[in-house]
Amino acid sequence: MKHGFITVASAVPSVRVADTTFNVQQIENQIVQAEGKGVEIIVFPELCITGYTCQDLFRQQTLLEESEKAILLLLDFTRQLDIISIVGVPVVVGDLLLNCAAVIQRGDLLALIPKTFLPNYSEFYEKRWFASLQELRPTEIRYAGNTITVRPDATLFRTCDGVLFGVEICEDVWAPAPPSNLLALAGAELIFNLSASDELLGKHRYLCDLLAQQSARTMTGYVYSSSGYGESTQDVVYGGNALIYENGQLLGKSERFSLQPQMVIQQIDVDRLRVERRTNSTYVNAQRKTADKPLQIVNCHTIQPRDFELLRQFDATPFIPKGENTAESFEEILNIQTCALAKRLEHTNSKSVIIGVSGGLDSTLALLVCVRTFDKLQLPRKGIVGVTMPGFGTTDRTYHNAIKLMESLGVTIREISIAKAVTQHFEDIGHDLSVHDITYENSQARERTPILMDLSNQLGGLVVGTGDLSELALGWATYNGDHMSMYGVNAGVPKTLIRFLVRHIAEEAGGEQKSILLDIVDTPISPELTPADEEGNIKQKTEDLVGPYELHDFFLYYFLRFGFRPAKIFLLASQAFRGQYDETVIKKWLVTFLRRFFSQQFKRSCLPDGPKVGTVSLSPRGDWRMPSDAVSSIWVREAESL
Repeated sequence: MKHGFITVASAVPSVRVADTTFNVQQIENQIVQAEGKGVEIIVFPELCITGYTCQDLFRQQTLLEESEKAILLLLDFTRQLDIISIVGVPVVVGDLLLNCAAVIQRGDLLALIPKTFLPNYSEFYEKRWFASLQELRPTEIRYAGNTITVRPDATLFRTCDGVLFGVEICEDVWAPAPPSNLLALAGAELIFNLSASDELLGKHRYLCDLLAQQSARTMTGYVYSSSGYGESTQDVVYGGNALIYENGQLLGKSERFSLQPQMVIQQIDVDRLRVERRTNSTYVNAQRKTADKPLQIVNCHTIQPRDFELLRQFDATPFIPKGENTAESFEEILNIQTCALAKRLEHTNSKSVIIGVSGGLDSTLALLVCVRTFDKLQLPRKGIVGVTMPGFGTTDRTYHNAIKLMESLGVTIREISIAKAVTQHFEDIGHDLSVHDITYENSQARERTPILMDLSNQLGGLVVGTGDLSELALGWATYNGDHMSMYGVNAGVPKTLIRFLVRHIAEEAGGEQKSILLDIVDTPISPELTPADEEGNIKQKTEDLVGPYELHDFFLYYFLRFGFRPAKIFLLASQAFRGQYDETVIKKWLVTFLRRFFSQQFKRSCLPDGPKVGTVSLSPRGDWRMPSDAVSSIWVREAESL
């Protein structure tokens, strides 16, 4: 395991019913392929050594003895291999015949795990041949050249890197209280399921939902392998499902109903699972029930170091909803913002809001949320006072977009130039107007804030802030300037998401309003605090100064959501943005992100209220509490060393 990832595989070999020689050869072929691709643990289907559909042949001594010989061959075959293999086999234990998972590594039979719940309904009648783990008492047997104790209690396995995993078999996961519940609460981070689930109309979707929910509920990586081509089709058909989940998210799946062997290889992020568990107090509390019943832990063999290659694909925009219901997700976000502002207006008995409208992305979204809120409260839109405050850097493009947008929405428009007031302020403090430094910039930002605040007093309204989550992370806000408001509707929305939300509203609006909004989306992000260029275009571009927001949002997501170290964030970003940014650029802006995130905490410590929208928030009253004088050196040092 490196960078917290463990490489696993779910394999579906071709089988011949009751042909153990053929079956073990097929299994060996896939083990070799997996070993060559760096797989650390591979799971095969239920009873794959014999085939699941042997029926009364399971009563034949010949088949049972040949199964044991097949395991012996497999042990010999894996003697020089580091990979851990989990295969299904029938095993005689005392007076019982058990449906078992054999866990094998480097020629050793680490354990035999019997199936707990045996289906005996509809097309299933496993109790005709097999006994359950619940009917077993600890029994020492001699099997495949090994002396081993088969136990009725749950067993955990620990890899040489300290990853804990458990095994359950098919029907176990369909039970009201699956064994994987206990295994996970006892520490298992991965669950492997050997299955032989037949195909019925609608069953596959139910199965996928079941596995996703079990993976999410137990906060595990769940690796599932089910019988495929070659099983008897006398009465049922097996589709060959290989499925891998991580905390409810599907990472990989096989081709169903394939006539060829299948193997799905994926990397499960164990670091991510551990973070989720540590931060989920409900999960921690549930673990108390297992504290007085420690499970047997089988230590796996040490393996040789391997070169690491990241196999998983990572989305470059983790904050953006994906899938068929994207529009629905955007509406949900907007509804969260709208209802939050509605409650604040109702509580303060405010019938008007004051908002600075610049023609940029953030103020556009905040204005649109205000309009939705007033419509929802059945208040006249004229109660929304949009204030445009042209300064030394305001361009015609943003100015006209701000005016046209407010006109199209039917809100009250106020235009108050700040140039005269700021010029007077520079005279008062003795600042040269031609020196375009931080004083020049921040004086403009701070001049705008008292205008909004004083208008709120004059009109009895509430100042709605426009700053977003990304700006808060970087501290890209003027302290006591745009940093301050009476309610920040965008506080939980990152910059990359704002573009999508505004574009979504534009598509819904249509007409002239659509063209205005789309032009705002395409406008370079800028505070417009320094003069435009000779052609009147925006000269001061935020992303040229602090770096691309898509990179910073990526860093922010993995830094806050999972607490990943800089080296891992760099690894994921290098993969997600391959072909777009080279590693030197990613490293540069990662260092910038870390430095700014730590140094700017003082701005976040006194933020106005604002709604949480996604899983990442910087509210000092909610998800993120950090001292303003925390030192960034260990994070920056690691990032600089990459």
